[in-house]
Amino acid sequence: MNPYSLAKRMARLLERSVISMAFLPLGISVLTSELPISTTPNTISDIKSIEVIPQTLTLKLGDGSETFVVSAIDKDGIRRDVTSDFLLESNDIIERVGIYQIRGKSPGSATLSGTWNNHRIAFTTSVSEETDPAPLSFVRDILPTLSRAGCNGGSCHAKPNGQNSFELSVFAYDPKSDYDEIVSDARGRRIFPAFPPESLILQKATQAVPHKGGKRFEKGSLEYNRISEWIAEGTRYTTPGEAPLSKIQISPGQGRFAPGSRHQFRVEAHYEDGQTRDVTHMADYAVSDKELLAVSTSGGVEFGNQSGQGVVLARYMGHNAQVKVTIPNHHTDGTRTPSDFTETNFIDTLAANHFANLGLSPSARCSDSTFLRRAFLDGVGRLPTIAETREYLDDERPAKRKRWITRILDDPRYGDYWANKWADLLRPNPDRVGVKSVFMLDRWLRQSFRENRPYDQFVREIINHRGSNHGEGPAVIYRDRRVPTELSSMFSQLFLGVRMECAKCHHHPFEKWSQADFYQFAAYFGSLKQKGAGLSPPISAGTEVFYFAPGGSVKHPITDEAMLPKAPDGPVETELNQEPPRQRLAEWLTGSGNPYFSRAIVNRVWANFFSRGFVNPVDDFRDSNPPVNEPLLDGLAEHLVKNGFDLKKLMSAIMNSSLYQLSTNPNESNLNDTKNFSRFYRKRLPAETLLDAISDVTRVPEKFDGMPPGSRAVEAWTYKIESQFLDAFSRPNASSDPPCERDEKSSVVQALHLMHSDNIQSKLSAPKGWVASLASSEKSPREIVEQLYLAVYTRYPSSEERAIAEAAIPETRSARAQGIEDLLWALINTAEFVFNH
Repeated sequence: MNPYSLAKRMARLLERSVISMAFLPLGISVLTSELPISTTPNTISDIKSIEVIPQTLTLKLGDGSETFVVSAIDKDGIRRDVTSDFLLESNDIIERVGIYQIRGKSPGSATLSGTWNNHRIAFTTSVSEETDPAPLSFVRDILPTLSRAGCNGGSCHAKPNGQNSFELSVFAYDPKSDYDEIVSDARGRRIFPAFPPESLILQKATQAVPHKGGKRFEKGSLEYNRISEWIAEGTRYTTPGEAPLSKIQISPGQGRFAPGSRHQFRVEAHYEDGQTRDVTHMADYAVSDKELLAVSTSGGVEFGNQSGQGVVLARYMGHNAQVKVTIPNHHTDGTRTPSDFTETNFIDTLAANHFANLGLSPSARCSDSTFLRRAFLDGVGRLPTIAETREYLDDERPAKRKRWITRILDDPRYGDYWANKWADLLRPNPDRVGVKSVFMLDRWLRQSFRENRPYDQFVREIINHRGSNHGEGPAVIYRDRRVPTELSSMFSQLFLGVRMECAKCHHHPFEKWSQADFYQFAAYFGSLKQKGAGLSPPISAGTEVFYFAPGGSVKHPITDEAMLPKAPDGPVETELNQEPPRQRLAEWLTGSGNPYFSRAIVNRVWANFFSRGFVNPVDDFRDSNPPVNEPLLDGLAEHLVKNGFDLKKLMSAIMNSSLYQLSTNPNESNLNDTKNFSRFYRKRLPAETLLDAISDVTRVPEKFDGMPPGSRAVEAWTYKIESQFLDAFSRPNASSDPPCERDEKSSVVQALHLMHSDNIQSKLSAPKGWVASLASSEKSPREIVEQLYLAVYTRYPSSEERAIAEAAIPETRSARAQGIEDLLWALINTAEFVFNH
């Protein structure tokens, strides 16, 4: 059949919107209502308190200025920056030198005052006598200056092998190496103590000589003068008695901020000798969500008009500080927004609290047909049958959704559906480890989920496994990831939700993980040994046995120190030869005191049902990527542990919640919400689920090479099984290292494949397919249309849809099959079919 004629027929069928969601290119999801968005910031009223940051100012004459911020907090807890309107009363001690800067004018101490909007503000100030300035230190003064200028960024001199023979450590994680590179490398050509302005490090940064990195600061600027003075003073690494930096702190702390407003933040460095230092102008800043927040190089944060939560991060000399901020949708006092949202379990209670804080009102409850289709697709990866749909829709007894959730999770296809998801995360390339090895791992995964094996037991079997790759599946993981560093990267990402990979080379830029943390975790696998046939790509057959033997070690790449095993935030292991370290890792990993394990798997499961996790991407927990509704994430993690890591019980709690059963249609408050789950988010069906759905509605099974007749796509155990459909819809290619994340975006290729695939056309026109069966039956057009809608959409057609669809089925027996075929083809090529809604 000509694809152009197919398109014309589809256009005729959809001329008056045959279906409730008109055909769209895949990936476009239309909101069914157009609602106004309020973007007007709330006015300041009913001020509850005024806050000065810092509350005590300690200054030195001639020692520069300090960052100073005044905030007004109203009765609803909304904080606003009012520093620009703050009037400092005349005094002899301090003076303002900018909106946010105050410096000492004369020595003394006093309680000073200022006013804002008729509110009097008092704060304590002391100014000490001017003393000889402390000598400059490379660690304390110069490294922060270079970091602020971007010299040690990953795209500049901190990239692998540096730039133009000048290499710095990423974000100054190795100060000693950086010092030697600047002062001693290349015969010290980068500094000129006799005449500092001629130093290459200054001439390059100011572009007095050509510099590919561009101008980093101006001649005569604060940065320029500081480096010049440091060179003139003798390029000290540290000064005598210099206290190490212990932490940095950002203020104001966690709070609610007005939409569309701006607020200045202050960053303070704390040293081990008790001293503090204002480093607002020297810190680097980032935000977790650029749609919500924007931050300037001086620490000023602008809040968008969209409601949500985000994090403002500051980094200074390898230390990070972060503050969580909330932008409410409206000027709300945090009480529950009226709606018909019913709190059926703890999930709904914690969700309602979150909505109240953001000023969101959740969408209405979804229809019964939408719920049934959604629950089957998310729970077991298949469409409900026509009989199941009729039975459910005709059931008028109370609590039928709860009963059907139990029935869905008991479906035999549950094991294949969830095993297939974990295969994306664990399945190696068969060309690397051998086809039989991949099959053994796949068989083990399917058996684990068919038995509903507790998740902690599932992970312990992987971590502790000893044996042959042709004996049990977990050994294949070790056959693929053969060195400790590869295993630590993979397991931290899978089981802890922490991406430690970048700490392999340098300190994590916006996290606490250091190189030592990475190699201490890798040390758990130093005693893992292999015996037997090794890898011989591209065809890697043979048997290999994995076992524990004392004596293996993992060394730090810079210090060459043999690392003792230590899990992230876990205890250091000291007994290396008594038992396999992996056994103690498994105990810690699945233990009740682990702060990551249960949260990581809850986040993965949640993302399956809601199209995104509390943390997104699901395996990237960090301060700069905070979870949405953290109390709910913690509550679900506690629920999982309490129920013995039973994943089905976790899924049942999620599916029974009112939150999961919300409609996709937005209301005025949540029109822009794409992260807080105040409405259900449409998502494209996974490749295997969609192909199985097409096979189900055409009643023509897919044929896979090397698999028994009637096999479903979700049962395919290797990407070597050819399928143009699965590839078009983003089946992961296992030649990439696991864990493989699927591309869930839709594409033109996918739309064209649905419209023009010869394989799909052959299913529609198959002599023994459903279309032929319907055409030869005695069913009326009304009955046929009803069955098509129940099979494809899990609902009955509307009266308008019914009339148009029935008219597309000719009365004559010879043309009847073509009409039914065209109608089914049109229904398959709609967003309502391709998306789970």
